[in-house]
Amino acid sequence: MSLARLAVAWRFAALGGATAGLLVSPFLAPAIDRAWALVAVAAVAVVTLAAFRPRAPVGAAAGTSWLACLALATAIAGAAAGSARLAAIDRGALDLAAGREAVVRGFVAAVPTRSGGEVSVRIETPDGRILVRAPEPVADLAVGSAVRVSGTIRDPGDWERTRLERLGIRDLLAADRIEAVAGRRGGLTGQLDQVRSRAEAALGAGTTAEAASLLRGFVLGQDDRIDAATVEEFKASGLAHLLAVSGQNVILLAVLATVALALLGVPLRSRLAWILALIAIYVPVAGAGASIQRAGVMGAAGIVAALAGRPRSRWYALLLAACATLGLDPRASADIGWQLSFAAVGGILLGSRPMAELIAGGARGWRRALADAVALTVAATIATAPLMAHHFGTVSLVSLPANLVALPAVAPVMWLGMLVAAAAQLSWLPVEPLTWLAGLLAAYIAQVAAWFGAPAWAQAELALGHPFGLALGYALAGTGLALVLRWAARRRSLRPAGAAGSTASRRRAVLAITVLVAVAAVAAAAVPSREAAGRVPGLRLTLLDVGQGDAILLEPDGRDPVLVDTGPAGAKVAERLEQRGIDRLAALVITHPENDHDGGAADVLARIPTGRLVFARASPVTVAAARGAGTRPVRVAAGARLRYGALRLSVLWPPPQRLAAQRGSPLDDPNSLSLVTVARWHGFEALLAGDAEAEAAPLAPGPVDVLKVAHHGSEDAGLERLLTDAQPRLALISVGENPYGHPSPATLAALDALAVPVLRTDQEGEIAIDVADYGWSVR
Repeated sequence: MSLARLAVAWRFAALGGATAGLLVSPFLAPAIDRAWALVAVAAVAVVTLAAFRPRAPVGAAAGTSWLACLALATAIAGAAAGSARLAAIDRGALDLAAGREAVVRGFVAAVPTRSGGEVSVRIETPDGRILVRAPEPVADLAVGSAVRVSGTIRDPGDWERTRLERLGIRDLLAADRIEAVAGRRGGLTGQLDQVRSRAEAALGAGTTAEAASLLRGFVLGQDDRIDAATVEEFKASGLAHLLAVSGQNVILLAVLATVALALLGVPLRSRLAWILALIAIYVPVAGAGASIQRAGVMGAAGIVAALAGRPRSRWYALLLAACATLGLDPRASADIGWQLSFAAVGGILLGSRPMAELIAGGARGWRRALADAVALTVAATIATAPLMAHHFGTVSLVSLPANLVALPAVAPVMWLGMLVAAAAQLSWLPVEPLTWLAGLLAAYIAQVAAWFGAPAWAQAELALGHPFGLALGYALAGTGLALVLRWAARRRSLRPAGAAGSTASRRRAVLAITVLVAVAAVAAAAVPSREAAGRVPGLRLTLLDVGQGDAILLEPDGRDPVLVDTGPAGAKVAERLEQRGIDRLAALVITHPENDHDGGAADVLARIPTGRLVFARASPVTVAAARGAGTRPVRVAAGARLRYGALRLSVLWPPPQRLAAQRGSPLDDPNSLSLVTVARWHGFEALLAGDAEAEAAPLAPGPVDVLKVAHHGSEDAGLERLLTDAQPRLALISVGENPYGHPSPATLAALDALAVPVLRTDQEGEIAIDVADYGWSVR
């Protein structure tokens, strides 16, 4: 082995070993008691091996043996260093006994997350870190601001404990409210908090509230104020990566700089140095949080990978980025964001350069810079698709065209956002013109997400849950891309020398047509035929006959079903679902915690894998069953919107303020806080009123097709007003033998007075409504 090859190989061996050691350190941490001693021993071994590096050409066997010993020594050092780092992180976690009452004072350590009517806030206290969860409404809490919280320490459960562990947190504090108090944290962290706060305020100046929330998501990764429906559209269109700062986002930030520097004639090496300096400025301006730091490192690696002339420099940059991010947090590899960033950068390393050459066709200047931008986007999109399918069981069929259509605005909006964030540090500089322009670009990106995320086939179910499935997905994607690039390279090599200009546009047109045809073919394959499985295409809404109770099954075609309530335990709804061949639910929605609505919830959660448990109020038994089954509990309130393909559930009742006021208190009438939702599938709407009578829940939903009458048809003084506003074409009543006189004669009379047809489960049994593009019918 030559000295030149050995000089390159030993650096890769040392860095690769250290990275591998850091990767496995979370699994070895409990077994390593004296991590720093092991680090010292391994460091001595590494230094010794480096000192005795062969000074003359050696045989392949001897060189390989030496490299293997070096990699093993650095792997041991990496594992020990990772274990020591994890121990230091874990020492900073607050550790209290579950069930005890606690009062904590501290500082907000990260941007709060808002989901399902709840707010989760990481709090840094003098005694350690803790996660606080409280119901809405919660005012905006700036990172670094002081808070006081009182509540009950709760065991997070196995499903959530792993996620909290990655954040260096052990305990979860369930609180009624979060009280902001005077004060901010100090030191360097406090100064960075102030930098971020000024940037956040500036990104909201001179533009609309909706655009401001998007700009904060794009630039700062602060997506807590973005409308839930907008988030769903970004997910369906494959643009969700824009809402959280990632390595791919930082790469996109550098795209416009690449174009600008290319137009100015800056050489490649100088261009690379300028872009890395830009990233170094962006990280502290964005607040320098853990995710921002990781995004900066991964983004820098991606730019080096894309622009570096020698392949080994690209691989070394990627390996160095992995080592650096794992050194900061050895558990980062379990984080989906880290995996997606790493996959995107890896895809850019492998595919962006040949794709750029294919698209550019020998062009230089701004055309080559534009080709680089398109190639970066395509490579990152392809590289992250299998991982998305692995974690979320879906893949966006429109991700590639959506990212390409959004590309002209993405880089400028990131650039403008960074300029605004930087200018905000000087109070005398006006930022409104920049935020106005950035807001227009953000609105354009949101419109692209809405356009591409709207079709029912925008996302396809593709479960790559097993690691072998994930490996197969990457093998197929890599093989397909390699074949296309090889074919294109062969075509280019066979072309006559003088034909470059005459065929360049034709080649680009062929590439564009190929991409569009591939997307259309996959989309067509994902749309089931109208005759498939004897199903009417669209949506099937089934009112199950569970006696005196409610259970409504919503089956959007091509998607996992959603179940609203489970009826009483004796109805055996889980068994019925299994008999229908339903082996997974996208969500279980519990309108309120009473036996005739949630009696079978624990059984359903135990027997049928379920994505989410959706509720406003739920019994501790049901929530515990969800956590035990690995189902994510999601608390919702009026204003929340859930999306399952073309099926949308909009929550109309109860208001978050009513929920917050009643939290922890017994209710005189539990029905008054029952969930009321509207299920929409294209033009069809069904109002599912749970047990919330219109008298207690004054709503004006507007015209609907179907009304599921509240509380099994009990007497309701507000029903006439609701019927006048909703004008339903059909009323459904879920009712069985009961001592209450349900349905009430007054309710039936009100429906009859407005000529609303009524179907009842005690008379008709199970009632099914099939919804298609051309209308709906009842069976």
